[in-house]
Order: sequence, then structure tokens, then C-alpha cells
Amino acid sequence: MTDDGKGEPRQTVYAVVGPTAAGKTSAAFGLAKIIGAEIVSVDSRQVYRYLDVGTDKISHADRKTVPHHLIDVADPDETFTAADFVEQAWKAISRVSSRGKTPILTGGTPLYYRALEGGLLSRSLPKDEAVRHRLEDEASLRGTPALHDRLARVDPQSASRIHRNDRMRLVRAIELYELTGRPSSELYAERDKLGAPVDLLYFGIHMPRPLLYEKIASRVNQQFRSGYVEEVEWLLQNGYSRDLPALQGFGYREIVAYLCGKITLEEAIEGDIRSTKAFSRRQGAWFKHFSPILWYDASEFNIEKIASDMGRVISDGDFMERAGLSGE
Repeated sequence: MTDDGKGEPRQTVYAVVGPTAAGKTSAAFGLAKIIGAEIVSVDSRQVYRYLDVGTDKISHADRKTVPHHLIDVADPDETFTAADFVEQAWKAISRVSSRGKTPILTGGTPLYYRALEGGLLSRSLPKDEAVRHRLEDEASLRGTPALHDRLARVDPQSASRIHRNDRMRLVRAIELYELTGRPSSELYAERDKLGAPVDLLYFGIHMPRPLLYEKIASRVNQQFRSGYVEEVEWLLQNGYSRDLPALQGFGYREIVAYLCGKITLEEAIEGDIRSTKAFSRRQGAWFKHFSPILWYDASEFNIEKIASDMGRVISDGDFMERAGLSGE
């Protein structure tokens, strides 16, 4: 451990990253078994209960073999922010370490890693439940896109970043404007940074895009064969709104459209594949800038060999040397 300059010791933590379907979950699982580690999930969708098939959660049997943290910690209609992730992830890292175990981070949400490193803003901005409830009622009466149009008039920068159906973020942005008279984009830019006292060392898993796309298509088709549609039906039947951010992610939104009769099942599958491919490209663009990172090509080495090599790197303590030689 090192000191962060504020008297708080910093902890070195290893993370396994990469685009969806590249094999990072399997690599992290294999690594955890080799070194006796526990896994802290870094996935903004796996935090939600009942979103199992669509988020490709690891099985309960595997979770008994290797304990996992930050999976199923919120209901789909709860707000779970990157700030919440930082708080809970640091607690999980601390608990695992206090038991003499090694925490390994893995997941495909780049924002969460940046937040943990200190790239997130604090939660010091004002709140008013009465204002928020009024805006929620307005969204229910006039529609969420109407809130987006309103935000675009007072804070076009925020509106350009927030989806027209993302009710939670739209309500928060307008709430801040009503309370302060200033765009939320300006307020966010002025806040103090929030993070955890960790230094992250990244193992990256990648593969050529054509092969990755084949794996994405195979995975999506398997999800639809494994009860994906039924999972979304259950969520809607149990009162979870289709407008919830948790159900606006790729895959879920396509199935909602199918269940509403707007598209065919085949169109839902193809739309999910297309959206997942686009997401993988965004992940790749983010992760290529992560540093320090040691990359592995999953088309050249199988996941078992990659996990074994990562274990040796940790054991030998030569991560920085290897990462420097990787050329990434």
C-alpha cells in the first residue's frame, strides 16, 4: 500500500477489463480460482436484481465457488449511480482485504472504473424531494420526451448527453436548474472529485473485431433461447415500468418494443446484436486509454492460459515491467 497524501493508505487492486463477449468474466473467474481471490463486479446492469439473462450474470453455483460482490444490490426501479458504485465497491474491497483475500475487479462499465479512480464528481449538489416528485408527475402526464425538450431549452449541453427516455437523469438535471438557476453541466464541472484510495492495474482482454462480433451474435441468440423474453415479461408484469433506465439498456429495450407489438422477435434479436456490437466498440475506445494495462489477445491464447499468466504476473510482482513491454 502507498499513502494518498491525505494520510489514507492506498491499495493496489487488479482489474480485468475488455469489451463484452471477449472473455473477461471467464478470465477473472479463472484467475480468482488460481490465487484464491474474490470478485467485485464492475457492471452497471448486473447491480440490478431480476436482470439475469440479459446481463449474462455468472451462475449462483459459480458464485459459491468464487464469491462475487456488487451483483443484485438494487431493484430495477432504484437509482444506482456511479457514486453509489464507488462507495459500495470500496467497502467490498476493504472487506475482502480484511479477511486476507485478494479483491479482483472485473466488468465492462468504463465509467465505474474512472469513478473509482477519482474521475467522478461528489454528491454535494442540492436536492428537493418536492421538486423531484412534481417533475416525476409531469413526466407521467406529458411524457418523458417533453422533459427532454424542456431541458434542451435551458441546458442544451446536458440534453445532448441524456437520452430522451432517461427519466431519472432528466428529472435530476431539471431539478438542479430549478433549485440553482444554473445548468447542471456547469454545476457538475465545479464539484470536488470523489473516488477511492485505490491504484488500479489493468489486465485487458481483446480479440479481432470480426471474431468478437461472431461471439456477440452467438451470445445474444443464446440469451433469447434461455428465457430473455420471459425475463422481461416477468419484470413488466410485476410493475416495473418500461421507462426505467434499467430497462432502457440494449436488449431490454428491444424486447420491450417486441412485447408492445412494435417490432418482430427477429427484429428484436437483430437490434440487440447491433446495439451490443456498438457498445463493444465504445468499450474498446474507452479501454484502450486505460493505463497501466497488460493486454492479452483471446484469439491467440485460450482463457485458461490467460488466467494462468495473469496469476503468474501477480505472484511475480512484475506487472509494470510486463505492461511496459506490451506496447499498449
